[in-house]
Amino acid sequence: MKSHFLILLLFITSLSLNAQETARDLGIITGVMPVGKTNSIVDVSGVKVGHTTLIKEDAIRTGVTAILPHGGNIFQDKVPAAVFVGNGFGKLAGTTQINELGNIETPIILTNTLNVATGIDAVIKYTLHSSENEQVRSVNAVVGETNDGYLNDIRGQHVSTTDVLNAIKNASTEKPEQGNVGAGTGTICFGYKGGIGTSSRRLPKNLGGYTVGVLVQTNFGGVLDIGGVNMGEKLKNFAFADELQNNVDGSCMVVVATDAPLTSRNLERLAKRAFMGLAQSGGIASNGSGDYIIAFSTSEDVRIPYQTKALYKTKSVPNDWMSPLFMAANEATEEAIINSLFMAEDMTGYQGHHIKKLPVDKVLSILKEQGVLESE
Repeated sequence: MKSHFLILLLFITSLSLNAQETARDLGIITGVMPVGKTNSIVDVSGVKVGHTTLIKEDAIRTGVTAILPHGGNIFQDKVPAAVFVGNGFGKLAGTTQINELGNIETPIILTNTLNVATGIDAVIKYTLHSSENEQVRSVNAVVGETNDGYLNDIRGQHVSTTDVLNAIKNASTEKPEQGNVGAGTGTICFGYKGGIGTSSRRLPKNLGGYTVGVLVQTNFGGVLDIGGVNMGEKLKNFAFADELQNNVDGSCMVVVATDAPLTSRNLERLAKRAFMGLAQSGGIASNGSGDYIIAFSTSEDVRIPYQTKALYKTKSVPNDWMSPLFMAANEATEEAIINSLFMAEDMTGYQGHHIKKLPVDKVLSILKEQGVLESE
């Protein structure tokens, strides 16, 4: 009898999750640019995303999200990349080599603060395991984090090397799950349940026809803004609303992908505009927040081979053509953050701590009152 009840409960939960809708599904349009086919980071051709979600017992609420710039051997076929630091209270392994050489040679791993080392170990094993990499003696693993210690027993370091490898192995070009999954399983954003969010923008042909996709791991505070409405104030849930309980410290990892052929220098400029999207959502980059933006290009025109035997020529987008890409990164980041909230669910975790999801129905009602959405 108990097993039948459990099956019914799982079925009902599944229906609830399937019924979730993104902000755009509900009529909340961020910006003016058109989105890609799936409105996610995998709209950038070749990009893959995989999750490992760990929800166990009463205290484990964490996971891993892996982003692969392309499906080939990333070490042998590196992609140009850059990192912009909005606020540096965090851990992003691999940053100095990205800044020095301007490329990424491994999958990008997102997880919790105390499992960054686990992510590094797994990425090294993944890279060395390839038969093409038999002579490799140095691997610059790129691993970022946010601190999910309110809902997760973070000191238990429950993410294993196998969990990270599984996220890489299971990465696909299908639209990624959002909300309480992967590295976003135990995160909190604007006082509500945060998580993984994603969005994309597609430039018209006369502006290059390029795609920009963004994936975020949200775990930060501030004053939530949706559709230009001060939602934090309307919901009475914002930074320092309660001096004793409202802790806005946290972090946000932002991964920006594009198929536009960009150099590392212009990818850094693109990352800076993504940070503006975080600000437009209401983030304040508080003292204890680690806000990092990683940007890379998948274009084969700017790939960097591991072994270069001769001078090689590249073609890249000139400075004067960058503004539409800037706008795309800005809009996609803001919408990805909002999606992380809309797709999350209530969660109870470590020591019985409970975080509620964003009250979507109330948000929609407020947006209708403010004239942002049409009333039925």
